[in-house]
Amino acid sequence: MAKAGLDGHDRGAKVVARALRDAGVEVIYTGLHQTPEQIVAAAIQEDVDAVGLSVLSGAHLTLFPRVVELLKENGADDIVVFGGGIIPDADIAALAAQGVAKIFTPGASTTDIVAWVNEVLARLPPWGTPPDNRMAELRRWYLCGRCCPGCSMPTPPGRSLLPGGAMSQADEPRGS
Repeated sequence: MAKAGLDGHDRGAKVVARALRDAGVEVIYTGLHQTPEQIVAAAIQEDVDAVGLSVLSGAHLTLFPRVVELLKENGADDIVVFGGGIIPDADIAALAAQGVAKIFTPGASTTDIVAWVNEVLARLPPWGTPPDNRMAELRRWYLCGRCCPGCSMPTPPGRSLLPGGAMSQADEPRGS
């Protein structure tokens, strides 16, 4: 969990960090006034699965994409980036197109945030999977059209979609 840029309001980030921690997620809070470079360095050093960003200053269109870009440059594009703050609806699609997996806006409940993070962590391919393949699986899950809030059957990692959204027969589970 990180507060990027000059934003000095961290109550929301601390509330989310505590809710995630209370739900059993290991949380590292980097503190206020972090640069994207510092956030990415900490994420790589701590070997995190996800980076949660909080921005209330209006700099989200600069800071969020920069974190995604730096993760890619450092070979860590398998780290999921999500965030929240005062972010207009019109900017959410732009952030998603630049690789931000989810944006939580004011009023989002900590229950919803924790559920989303747990869902994402549960869908991560096992450690040891090459990073390029892990990211391909995550992209498939986020961009397959089956991951909308009303979806009852998201595409699980390890399966692929055929044109039209049908599940590939070759990728069906082979027993338990």
